[in-house]
Amino acid sequence: MSTRVASAVPATAETTVGPEQPAVRVRGLRMAYGEQEVLRGIDLTVDRGEIVALLGPNGAGKSTTIEILEGFRLRSAGEVSVLGVDPAHGDEAWRARLGIVLQSWRDHAKWQARELLLHFRSFYRPYDRPGAAGSWEVDDLLDVVGLTEQARKPIGTLSGGQRRRLDIAIGIVGRPEVLFLDEPTVGFDPEARQDFHELIRRLAQERMTVLLTTHDLHEAEKLADRVLILAGGGIVAGGTVEELSRQLGGDAEVTWVSAGRTHRTRTADVSGFVRELLQGDGDVEDLRVNRPALEDIYLAMVRDAEGTR
Repeated sequence: MSTRVASAVPATAETTVGPEQPAVRVRGLRMAYGEQEVLRGIDLTVDRGEIVALLGPNGAGKSTTIEILEGFRLRSAGEVSVLGVDPAHGDEAWRARLGIVLQSWRDHAKWQARELLLHFRSFYRPYDRPGAAGSWEVDDLLDVVGLTEQARKPIGTLSGGQRRRLDIAIGIVGRPEVLFLDEPTVGFDPEARQDFHELIRRLAQERMTVLLTTHDLHEAEKLADRVLILAGGGIVAGGTVEELSRQLGGDAEVTWVSAGRTHRTRTADVSGFVRELLQGDGDVEDLRVNRPALEDIYLAMVRDAEGTR
């Protein structure tokens, strides 16, 4: 690592993160590899208990951004705070408050699933995180991720979907305050994906913050409270799918049946239109709202950012 990069990250004191303070705060984040600037001044904030999806084409800097937040890569410039700590100077106690699920792990194939979870759970000591809920009981966690029947099977015998469930279990065994997920449901069947989404929502309700990267736009649309689109070295858009749709200028289509007739209209203000419709004199049946899909929004914004539209 060059002196220029290292010197751009001054040591900062650890601070306490209160319930109203953001779990992640980034201002002016820049990252360059030699003459190539990958990140060109990113600003983002993630609140406690929020599920945020970071989307972007290959090479947009998603992995670099996440690695900086996790403390695995030094930035070139900018301010970064995760749980009140600069990741460049995070200690082991700080790392114990994070959960990380990579796209793949390389573990001993002969280890049993339960054995591996017990191994990782042993890293979390009660005094690492005063006031925290403590790590999961391994058998409870195996049940939560649907691996009870595979608990004593060698990891090398697990299917791809089962192995991915074990990855998730490893990431959350210490009940982290911030969870980083990289393509979390690769290899999941629809039922397993639904179970995983329910688990993540439940953890978020317990104030766990989740930041995920995915190429599955349907998953991002279904799971995330907010979506950030990274392209051209910066965050080009952020918000709920509805907010992104309004930024793009795409109207939603509202369809309803009244007095036996089907009606359709397009509007940018869905909530206002539906409220007025329901407060009207006529009976409204079979009300449906079709918004622009996240895929359409994403592609349009990336093309615009990269100057290809």
